[in-house]
Amino acid sequence: MGAPDVTFYLAFLGGVLSFISPCVLPLIPSYVSFITGISFEELSEGNPGLRVRKVILLNSIMFILGFSVIFIAMGATISLLGQYFALYQSTIRKVGAVVIILLGLHVIGVVNIKALQRDKRLHLFNDKPIGLIGSFLVGTGFAAGWTPCIGPILASILMVAGTSESLGRGILLLSVYSLGLALPFLLTSLGVNRFVTHFGRVRRYMPLVSFVSGLFLIVMGVLIYTNYFAIFTGYLNAWFPFLIYN
Repeated sequence: MGAPDVTFYLAFLGGVLSFISPCVLPLIPSYVSFITGISFEELSEGNPGLRVRKVILLNSIMFILGFSVIFIAMGATISLLGQYFALYQSTIRKVGAVVIILLGLHVIGVVNIKALQRDKRLHLFNDKPIGLIGSFLVGTGFAAGWTPCIGPILASILMVAGTSESLGRGILLLSVYSLGLALPFLLTSLGVNRFVTHFGRVRRYMPLVSFVSGLFLIVMGVLIYTNYFAIFTGYLNAWFPFLIYN
């Protein structure tokens, strides 16, 4: 069995870029405080106790499961639609690619798409529902919020899922994207006290993160439009043979 193709590496990278985007990374302490019910001051303590760490871990996992379920369901739905409209897949691919390029230009700041300026991540709940199930529900709300930063990158991954040859591949693609978003979230939530201490040093690089994310989307859009994923994969196979097998 061969290793996964480059599309899955790009999906994972898309998840990581979503996490470090300017409208997610700075709010990690707020997310953790909201889903755990632990005050920001307690989270900022130098050495949180075992009880606090356990609460953070369990609630973070449920939050991750919540947004992963929604993202994977999106991937399955888009994959099914892509197969249903297989005869028009070339046209859909090109139109979707143009949209992704526009989203990339929006993230960089070249164009302004007002519909993407609405932020609904934590406003879906005035008060967090009780318990671990509540954290799961908040995670689903986070995924459904379609935010300015996550939306464009997620759209590009969904576009690739829509052109997948099978339902399973589309589901796996969004699972890998969710993993790319989930792993750094979990690690950061467990070390949230250190994150709060050192984030000031990272904040200055947020514009660069936006530029890299936008450039990622533009490149994805061009590759999708020209249908050059196979050629791109071939180059990576030649440069990094340990990543992809024929």
